[in-house]
Amino acid sequence: MSKLLAAGKRAAAIVLALLLGACSPSGNERAAPAPPPALQAPASASGATARGVALPSFVSLVKQAGPAVVNIGAIQQGNASGLRRGDPLYEFFRRFGGVPDTGEAPTVSLGSGFIISQDGYILTNAHVIDQADEVIVKLTDKREFKAKVIGADVYTDVALIRITANGLPVVKIGDPSKVDPGEWVAAIGAPFGFENSVTVGVVSAKGRLLPNGSYVPFIQTDVAVNPGNSGGPLFSTNGEVIGINSQIYSETGGYMGIAFAIPIDIAMGIAKQLRETGKVVRGYLGVQLQELTQDIASSLGLKDANGALISAVQRGGPADKAGIKPGDVVVAFNGQAVQTTADFARLVGETKPGTTVSVDLLRGGKRETVKVTPDVLKG
Repeated sequence: MSKLLAAGKRAAAIVLALLLGACSPSGNERAAPAPPPALQAPASASGATARGVALPSFVSLVKQAGPAVVNIGAIQQGNASGLRRGDPLYEFFRRFGGVPDTGEAPTVSLGSGFIISQDGYILTNAHVIDQADEVIVKLTDKREFKAKVIGADVYTDVALIRITANGLPVVKIGDPSKVDPGEWVAAIGAPFGFENSVTVGVVSAKGRLLPNGSYVPFIQTDVAVNPGNSGGPLFSTNGEVIGINSQIYSETGGYMGIAFAIPIDIAMGIAKQLRETGKVVRGYLGVQLQELTQDIASSLGLKDANGALISAVQRGGPADKAGIKPGDVVVAFNGQAVQTTADFARLVGETKPGTTVSVDLLRGGKRETVKVTPDVLKG
């Protein structure tokens, strides 16, 4: 059976045993030469040709952006009880009796990340550092640091961590909206712990929604992404990060040619909130959404399938109070066009709770405008 998996799923114990030397935890920074300055995006270069069409070369991209990509080891200390952090019983024993610890070997989850500021802020996936007792970051110059978790947002699977260092190499942030399906892209990460591995492919689709309830408009690619690639950057050919590799669709847990990346603009917005407050606050309307197909649009008397279809409304929620009803099709939110359910969910989430905004919708073939005040999304 096919499965949608986080690309940072723990590697098998035998693989970890082989790789712990490359990701061994350390509390002290290792001496190393001064790191290179902030990176500049490399110019796209043409390499070999196929049937007269120039193929991109990723050599300069890897040389310049590679040093800003890091390995992440998330360590969970072993204990004989089998309980883990976050488990209510674990917290009970920790507070009142102590969790038994017989020296059982810790477990290590491997992942990737990339540096976004010279003073040590790093983006990765939330599932990479989930429930970790210790997070170790390893740079390409072999230095290792203990990282502090600034915050994580499970809803978008974005996490921000920081190491104590300065003058670090950084990636250049791009614009996912300027990348089209069919364009070449490259991923750099640590699949199965093999650091700074480079894989390339093309963008397969944009705005892809997955059945995980997050409504993140993922970038789908055919780039080889495997366990350990999670949290690593997805680059355009001009060396700009356009996404964070997050999930794969696979029957085996390995590469099957379908990978999904979180658009970097969404991730940077989350990182900004995490850096400022350590948490993410997003708007909430109390609606369920359904994809608007051409058949449904025709049945509703609409000319096209653009918009977000409201399939259910929570009683007493912000949308209900505003008069939004099942069957309404939202076409604009706070003055911004809504083409898909992902557009609508993103715009609602980005709205500060308590702020009153306008919602343009189609009802019975007629366009109406209502005012709605999003509440705080909890949980």
